[in-house]
Amino acid sequence: MASIVNPDPFTTRPEIEGTFGVVATTHWIATAVGMAMLEKGGNAFDAGVATAFTLQVVEPHLNGPGGDVPIIVHDVKRGRTEVICGQGPAPARATIAHYKSEGLDMVPGTGLLAACVPGTFESWMMLLRDYGTLRLRDILEPAISYARDGYPLVERACATIQTVEQLFRKHWPTSAAVYLPNGEVPRPGTLFTNKTLAATYARILSEAESGDAGRDAEIERARKVWSQGFVAEAIDKFCRTQDVMDVSGSPHRGVLSADDMARWQPTIEAPLTYDYGRYTVCKAGVWSQGPVTLQQLALLKGFALDGLDPTGPEFIHLQIECAKLAFADREKFYGDPKFSEIPIATLLSDAYNDERRKLVTEKASLDLRPGAVEGFGGVVKLRRAEGQREAVGALGAGEPTVGRFGEVRGDTVHFDIIDKAGNMVSSTPSGAGCNPHLSFPSWVSASAAAHKCSIWRRTNRARSRRASGRAPRCPRPWRCTTASRTLPGARPAATSRINGSRSSFCATFIATSISRKPSTRQPGTPSISRSHSGRAPRAPACSWSRTASPRRRSRTCASADISSRSDRTGPRAG
Repeated sequence: MASIVNPDPFTTRPEIEGTFGVVATTHWIATAVGMAMLEKGGNAFDAGVATAFTLQVVEPHLNGPGGDVPIIVHDVKRGRTEVICGQGPAPARATIAHYKSEGLDMVPGTGLLAACVPGTFESWMMLLRDYGTLRLRDILEPAISYARDGYPLVERACATIQTVEQLFRKHWPTSAAVYLPNGEVPRPGTLFTNKTLAATYARILSEAESGDAGRDAEIERARKVWSQGFVAEAIDKFCRTQDVMDVSGSPHRGVLSADDMARWQPTIEAPLTYDYGRYTVCKAGVWSQGPVTLQQLALLKGFALDGLDPTGPEFIHLQIECAKLAFADREKFYGDPKFSEIPIATLLSDAYNDERRKLVTEKASLDLRPGAVEGFGGVVKLRRAEGQREAVGALGAGEPTVGRFGEVRGDTVHFDIIDKAGNMVSSTPSGAGCNPHLSFPSWVSASAAAHKCSIWRRTNRARSRRASGRAPRCPRPWRCTTASRTLPGARPAATSRINGSRSSFCATFIATSISRKPSTRQPGTPSISRSHSGRAPRAPACSWSRTASPRRRSRTCASADISSRSDRTGPRAG
């Protein structure tokens, strides 16, 4: 009977087709909220902002209001694809001298010293103001409602909270007040509320609506309330007055200030692109992890993938080995382009990748093997497994997630949205959820722990800020960024076709979908459809690491008998 309903082979990424719009997220509630915005008459960008705020509520272990975000948009009216950089910089007082005075040679992965200027709120307001159509109330009300009235907490969130339970109880009481209701770790499926977050966004909305009734004026007031109003003031006061335990084993005060928040604004830039066959793949710049995908494509272009089984060991082996080479180059060459010159043109060139491709053999490599570009790159030193740090090992805290000291592994969230006009938005919000970041008493969580990856080695040109002596500007090179594909002649509200098959617009593992076999589905019989009927779609997965079936994934890896990374310091999944 099931084969009659859906004759396609099993897939963890079900297809979506339709003429009205597509919303794909990592949580079903966020998917429903995004589709509700489209049904309300909003465009893909309205839906994206509402979806993002809802994800902060329903998946607090993976993202939060104080995090960072890359956003890729394709605006039909403008006729171009653009990137919004929502990665805030290091605070002005985050200098190498300051961290050394605290007895540190590396930015701690948790606590207040890990905080960059939070980039999400300002970025979503920019997207809403410049690309959207709906009012601020339409966008914020769903998130406020779910935070105030509750939602069923997913199992992974509960597991994450349990892992950092003792840290919250002993050292982070403001986090315990939010995530340990009634003094207990919440159980999966129980109704969970975050009334502090609800009250924060409700107050922002109220103050935004207190003046001129114009849409743009409301959004601008909301931005000022965040970066110059009570939110910034609360963050500033907390960082100046509270000593908070972090992974160094000692408590420290933060360096993020209200002035840092007031000075920063997100920027819009052109995406980095790579032409693969008849497709142009767009990614965020070298301040992110995005170009790694483009280099993987440049490496894979030299192999005959079309005839391979995309779930077979040969295909998986080639993809993983090329991923290792691209990530090794990320470690050596990537950094903040405002302070370091990155040889991205060389890294994506045919000549460079033709040489790199020769390293791919029939045997899986366990070594980190970055390439060489004369005059560029730093020394990459791997920190092998060192065991638990006694000061924090029992507390489940580490960097970049709690996974280093606990069994729970977290990553981030993702969504892709297309409206009936063909507008697209693809984004991966990250950072500053309960995993394992700090909650302030007057709002939900500390800002993005993005520059926790920073370490000061004068030999590493890509990550040292020599002129000012400040800590690196938080390129956060391991973050998962997003991709949109601009498709000449593509039908509105349809996902892209690659070698006869469809794939989502998330390109985290784009190489996996590039050589997928043509669908066996009969034409005109979509596996998932969306129209004006009012029926909600199933929420497909866009992030392989978050939603792919562990059973299927482990079976594939076992058949290949290879490892996708050689050591714990390698790239994060997804």
